[in-house]
Amino acid sequence: MPGPITTGSHPKLLWPGLKGIWGYVYDAWPTEYDKLFEETSSDKAYEEYVQVAGFGLGQVKPQGDGLAYDTEQQGAVTRLTNVTMALGFIVTMEELMDDKYEAISARRTRANARAMRITKEFIGANTYNRAFTAGYVGGDGVVLCSVSHPLVFGGVGANTPVVAAPLSEVALEDACIAIMGLQDDRGLPAAIMPRSLHVSRSEIFNATRILQSDYQNDTGNNAINALKSQGMFPGGVHVNHYFSAARPWFIRTSGVEEGMIYQSRMAATFGEDNDFDTKNMKGGTIERYSFGWADWRAVWGVNAT
Repeated sequence: MPGPITTGSHPKLLWPGLKGIWGYVYDAWPTEYDKLFEETSSDKAYEEYVQVAGFGLGQVKPQGDGLAYDTEQQGAVTRLTNVTMALGFIVTMEELMDDKYEAISARRTRANARAMRITKEFIGANTYNRAFTAGYVGGDGVVLCSVSHPLVFGGVGANTPVVAAPLSEVALEDACIAIMGLQDDRGLPAAIMPRSLHVSRSEIFNATRILQSDYQNDTGNNAINALKSQGMFPGGVHVNHYFSAARPWFIRTSGVEEGMIYQSRMAATFGEDNDFDTKNMKGGTIERYSFGWADWRAVWGVNAT
């Protein structure tokens, strides 16, 4: 475990004449996890999201006969447990007293906040980074993006293609067609539509050309860009700098109630205090939250390589 910040941690700060320090605080990307999840609040240690499969199609009622009855049934139960994330630092009394550049070293608080913010980005992005990885399963016992999501009344559903294709105009069109064909657990059309495209930094320029070109991308065809003309991605294209792989891509969908969830239990709070015995100053940030998903139809993922 790292020890406290002492006068020996950066002796140059104890002498006058220093022009400045660097490598301490960099800028951070604008918040990106909020493009991948819908935020909800929590007031308990964990929250559960329960699937209920509704009714099927209506039945012909012969003259004089009674009407047909259907039932509903509970499906997957997703539990999101709030995790406490924290990061602090300790500064000795002597370092605080002898530091000649208190205004500069006060950046510690900013550095602490930045580290916590980036931590949240990594945790959120990992839900997508592990979307195809065995062992990281949701309430239905299957990974986030799969061709075998079990349906309550039998059969399976898919939110990834059988063959993963690199990002292209054709691949996006195929994904949109598949998304519009998604059904609920009774086999009824779910009326789900593509909303936004999410890619790594390696694919942002490719994705932008595909979606923003007026004509078909990278062809000599005098044909319109059907994806743009149909307004298939009203939420646009977003780069996530915390995706760990270069080629996988994801589509967030609309029309799903409980999909990709960012569950906030306690907002980030910074506090500081002094230790009576050592007179050391302790500072740190603490926060509670969870990331996860309930309805897999909220995202379409392609594990392209």
